[in-house]
Amino acid sequence: MSYIDWIVLVVTLVGIIAYGLYKSRTSKNLEGYFLSNRSMPWYLVLLSIMGTQASAITFLSAPGQAFTDGMRFVQYYFGLPIAMVVLCITFVPLFNKLKLFTAYEFLEQRFDLKTRIFTSFLFLLSRGLSTGISIYAPSIILSSLMGWDIFWTNIVMGGVLIIYTVSGGAKAVAYTQQLQLIIFAGMLVAGYLIVHYLPEGVGFKEALQVSGASGKLNVITTGISEKGFDWKDRYNIISGVIGGFFLALSYFGTDQSQVGRYLTAKDNTESRLGLLMNGLVKVPMQFLILLLGALLFTFYQFNPSPVFFNKSVETKALQTPYRDSLIQLQQKFTAIQAVQQSHTQSFVIKGQASYKDSVQTGAKKMSELQQQYRKVLAKAMPGADTNDTNYVFLRFVVDYMPVGLIGLLIAIIFLAAWGSIAAALNSLASCTMIDFHVRLKGIQYNPNDPAQCAAEYRQSRLYTLAWGVFCVITAEFASGMGSLIEAVNVLGSLFYGVILGIFLVAFYMKRIQGNAVFMAALLGEVVVIAFFLMDRYNIIGLGFLWLNVIGAVAVVLLAALLQMVLPRSAKPA
Repeated sequence: MSYIDWIVLVVTLVGIIAYGLYKSRTSKNLEGYFLSNRSMPWYLVLLSIMGTQASAITFLSAPGQAFTDGMRFVQYYFGLPIAMVVLCITFVPLFNKLKLFTAYEFLEQRFDLKTRIFTSFLFLLSRGLSTGISIYAPSIILSSLMGWDIFWTNIVMGGVLIIYTVSGGAKAVAYTQQLQLIIFAGMLVAGYLIVHYLPEGVGFKEALQVSGASGKLNVITTGISEKGFDWKDRYNIISGVIGGFFLALSYFGTDQSQVGRYLTAKDNTESRLGLLMNGLVKVPMQFLILLLGALLFTFYQFNPSPVFFNKSVETKALQTPYRDSLIQLQQKFTAIQAVQQSHTQSFVIKGQASYKDSVQTGAKKMSELQQQYRKVLAKAMPGADTNDTNYVFLRFVVDYMPVGLIGLLIAIIFLAAWGSIAAALNSLASCTMIDFHVRLKGIQYNPNDPAQCAAEYRQSRLYTLAWGVFCVITAEFASGMGSLIEAVNVLGSLFYGVILGIFLVAFYMKRIQGNAVFMAALLGEVVVIAFFLMDRYNIIGLGFLWLNVIGAVAVVLLAALLQMVLPRSAKPA
């Protein structure tokens, strides 16, 4: 990057941090630190909900996901709008009526303490690990730009985030996240430049034709083949609507990082508006982000494409004894790409089926050479991340964006990361403080006691610090996970179904008591992990979205069966 880009990057980030901390002045008690005194309007709730979802992973990894696998990932979100309607009808009114700090307080009122503690623990485990991966995503940028070791980059990135979140609390998160709208302008500029840099006579329409011919516009897929439905297929309309619904219902209804966003609202109406607008906006937003990846694929059919997009790792690998092997593969790749450019140009101009076949064949050859290149890289750099999906969009930004815009766009991606991670750290601290520290010590919350409020405020900040350190440590192990947007969702699916099942029993199965649902949750988690391991070792084939369905259904059914054989307590649940 140029000096101008670095100046833009630093000034933008410092300005954003200062703005968030300035706006975060609030009551120094639990309600102020975790819930912004329940004072947020719906549009800030919406931006906070979207900002918590849309981390750097979304903007870095999603275009790379579409670049390699096409746009079918968008089907993952098809169940989300339905889930928003269900939440607005059932979850939101109850949570607001009870004036909860965390969603898991309700479970103690409905069942018992152990069910509340276990569910909160599952959330802390899943969200803590996912947040570590989210810290790793912006670290990729610094590591790639500066050539820094990813270990120290994670520490630097995590350290800044910890200071920011500890200082500002929920209000800093909410006000900073409203600035994330700028990122959509930056992404639109990137999309315009991708098309603008295509050869003369090749516009947006022609770019889509090339992407479509190469299978990158596979927005709707059924998952059904001649052999029937493919349960292992991760992204199709059936798994997206059903599995995506269960995942979204759990994420937005039971994950404190999201529940905490709409608990900050003034009232039910503001919470509902924020959630419903999120349901309307999220799918088209994700569609456009993935479309960037499909357009990038076309862009690199006409322009020189890196054989490997992580320049930092490649540069180091070229200094090893494997240099000659890597250069030979680069030369082969360049030669094939020159032929590919000619075929792609002919396909756009003449549109003949023979050229379409040539384009598909050339793309396949280029992909095979890239796979060979990654294998040699793995030998040259043992332990290095040789999956470059997360670097595709970043490489375009650094290589082709105008001076000044590079720094601004990267700053905005950092902002997206900070908003998402800060919200997660805030929710982790709130659960630890409310569900464990306050509850297990038997502390009665009294907002009118200044001494107690000050002590709890300090303790909450310490828990935020502790979770920040945990997430940085997790980030150190995130390398090599492949597509980060997939990794985060797979990890969440190991826990979300079971957590959702507990809440479904709580809402809709009034005769089920605490012991039955607690045992069902333990067994349900074992079932989910067993299915996950069987899929991983190819004993069965199952896309990760179905784990959410399995977990929820297992808890509901097991709780009903166990209640039949367990003695009922004297006091009905």
